[in-house]
Amino acid sequence: MSAVTKLGAIVLDCPDPVALAGFYARLLDLPEPKVDDDGSWVVLEDPSGVRISFQRVESYRAPKWPGQDVPQQLHLDLDVTDLEAAHEHAVSLGAELLDDAKRFRVYADPAGHPFCLCAC
Repeated sequence: MSAVTKLGAIVLDCPDPVALAGFYARLLDLPEPKVDDDGSWVVLEDPSGVRISFQRVESYRAPKWPGQDVPQQLHLDLDVTDLEAAHEHAVSLGAELLDDAKRFRVYADPAGHPFCLCAC
């Protein structure tokens, strides 16, 4: 029998883990993040146990969506029941709208990572 592997966390590189974790905590209405002593590693956890972690990278370069000059390594799809309300909330927290499709919208978080708000 082999060991069971499960997802531990999704990790985002960024220049300021505390600030970016705060953005996602407010966007997703999650409890305050857990911050390591030096602030270089921060963890958000939702009630179901899903974790998003943020790590400081000194020479961080934000991805440029949709181009590949500085490619995205991943993006988050966030399901929402009210796309307009979710849009207003995300923008008020500092997200930048990159593309407006019919059933989803693409944004950049404050560190430049793309994420989508998806109507469900």
